[in-house]
Amino acid sequence: MTFDEICNALPTQARREVADLPYPKIATGKVREIFDLGDRLLIVATDRLSAFDVVMPDGVPGKGLLLTQISLWWFERTASIIENHLVPNHDAELSKVLAEFPEWIPYAMLVRKLAPVKLEAVVRGYLAGSGYKEYKQTGELWGRPLPEGLEESSLLPEPLFTPTTKAEVGDKDLPVTDAEGAAVIGAERYEQVKAVALKLFELGTEYASKAGLILADTKFEFGIDAEGKLYLIDEALTPDSSRYWPQNGYEAGKPQPAFDKQYVRDYLETLDWNKTPPGPSLPEAVILQTREKYLAALKALMIDS
Repeated sequence: MTFDEICNALPTQARREVADLPYPKIATGKVREIFDLGDRLLIVATDRLSAFDVVMPDGVPGKGLLLTQISLWWFERTASIIENHLVPNHDAELSKVLAEFPEWIPYAMLVRKLAPVKLEAVVRGYLAGSGYKEYKQTGELWGRPLPEGLEESSLLPEPLFTPTTKAEVGDKDLPVTDAEGAAVIGAERYEQVKAVALKLFELGTEYASKAGLILADTKFEFGIDAEGKLYLIDEALTPDSSRYWPQNGYEAGKPQPAFDKQYVRDYLETLDWNKTPPGPSLPEAVILQTREKYLAALKALMIDS
């Protein structure tokens, strides 16, 4: 889909749940619903919004569509680094599967069945979020030494691979050291995932820079087929899985305006809420502004890079 087609397809109200699709549902994530089609999976991104690992009661209209389309855009561009989980002839095959539910096609991906790697591959190019909090406390990033004197939003000397555990719904992802990560998935697989994630981050940084954006950090997920081949799965370089900042006005030493869920997180931090379910209702202005930030990032990437 082009950017204009995406804008025209956006609904005015959030689509919290998927339609009554005639396939067995095997998993519900914070955002996505997964259906079993035998030798393939159907993944549908909903408009649900999660923050601090809690699903909010209010969705963002069209968020699932935006997440899916930006992932498809990135899957096309990262294919030279690693094959992704989309089935061959994806668009045509997806149209067949959802022939009676065409309104869900922009929200969906038809993918191979793969065994997920049990780590989320986080790459950080700048010091922000939980990484900055860790640095202030320890001077490191979970066992990875850093120079003294770095500030919030500082550019790191080089991108760092700082993976986390892959938590079940309702649990929190926990950062791990290199040794801990290798113990979870094996040393050889760990080095492979690390190398691929850093290459993907480098490519994402290049595209983001051309679009006037800074890719501060992101996370990737990977899967393995029966022969042991590694694939990029789930989503790729979306505002849900990445921290994008505008290049214009960037200055270390303070938080940066972000094209992601940080706007929601900042609002939630002003509330008397303990960051456990259930999440608080979100004002309409926060919901709409969040969608505008997702759209702004997508427009910059699709049109300007």
